[in-house]
Amino acid sequence: MLHYFNHQPVLRILNLSMLLVLFIPVALHAQQPQTITKKGYTLHFHAQNPDFDAAQQKRLIDVFFTNYPKLVKDFNPNSLKEVYITIDTTYDGVAYAHNGKIVIAQAWMEKMPEDIDVVTHEVMHIVQAYPARSGPGWLVEGIADYVRYKYGVNNEAGNWSLPALKDDHHYKSSYRISARFLDWIENNKKKGTVKKLDAAMREKTYTPEIWTNLTGMELDALWDAYVAANKA
Repeated sequence: MLHYFNHQPVLRILNLSMLLVLFIPVALHAQQPQTITKKGYTLHFHAQNPDFDAAQQKRLIDVFFTNYPKLVKDFNPNSLKEVYITIDTTYDGVAYAHNGKIVIAQAWMEKMPEDIDVVTHEVMHIVQAYPARSGPGWLVEGIADYVRYKYGVNNEAGNWSLPALKDDHHYKSSYRISARFLDWIENNKKKGTVKKLDAAMREKTYTPEIWTNLTGMELDALWDAYVAANKA
């Protein structure tokens, strides 16, 4: 027994050393938030999971620096110069943006790794920066998806496109359905409509009459014309 107790301090030191050896690699492996400044913009990128694919991380960062400066220039030069993107391990949606911060679900990126233009859609929300009650929600999302359609760098590979018209579609359906309607207006009625709608929402001057002022047709009449043209 005396022999056993004489070796206890040594055993404790050895056990402590082994624990440190086990934990040190984990600490070193933990992914730290990145801060990248380029083209006058700063992006703080944080993947909560240290094992989030580094190549995928780079692709998302590249989309940000490819499209955000363009969108700022084309739509809102007063947009934020500093943006945060978090790859969230617990969020069960796809993505959202609020106050210069973008959250993307890691589960979505694992399911749809080519959907990197989710960044394009979300940074447009930062550019939009509409005040509360500035206009209809369907138009907010429709403009963001229209922008993704026009500026996206990987839409085809991401299996993302504007849908063909269906009987149950309406301009209020939002997202890609509304985006296709906006694209038709741009190509068939009045170029520059989306930018003017975007500016009106930001300046809180949007009214239902804006459609007539811009295109010569009321909104419902525009939709009817769109439906007729796409069913012909």
